[in-house]
Amino acid sequence: MEENQAPQVPATVPTMTIERFSQLSGLDEGVIYGHVRRGYLPTIKVGRYRLINVALLNAQCLQAEDWA
Repeated sequence: MEENQAPQVPATVPTMTIERFSQLSGLDEGVIYGHVRRGYLPTIKVGRYRLINVALLNAQCLQAEDWA
């Protein structure tokens, strides 16, 4: 039997699509797109796709002084 040569992706991926971020956050996709355009949410571009950088967003939230 052949072994699977595909790379294994960990369960905690530090990026996600705008659509998935919308589902998990409960905000409409239009709101997410607006936040991305205004620079409120960090993103990276992979090919023609734009992904939310959840790892950087988490770090920014933890460094904010008014989160507690």
